[in-house]
Amino acid sequence: MAEITLTSANFDAEASAGALLVDFWAPWCGPCQAMLPIVEELANEFEGKIKIGKINIDEEPELARKFEVMSIPTFKIFKNGEEAISLMGAVSKEKLIREIEKVLA
Repeated sequence: MAEITLTSANFDAEASAGALLVDFWAPWCGPCQAMLPIVEELANEFEGKIKIGKINIDEEPELARKFEVMSIPTFKIFKNGEEAISLMGAVSKEKLIREIEKVLA
């Protein structure tokens, strides 16, 4: 399953039901680029359990402001529309898996 490109137009619909991991990123961000393969792996490994979405902060600055993203990459996990977990910076795949599993439990 590919990641979902999230925008102001589709964010609420995608986040409203179930679990959603959001990767706030930008194309010029080196650590964001380093996280790309990990996010892709998670999208495949957790297919059907959690949606994986990406928000390019350059294209969606209002969403970055709304969720108080101060540095990138930032990962936020939502459950039924509510923010449950927030992680800033490049993190290990194992850390992301642990946080996803907390939300899915």
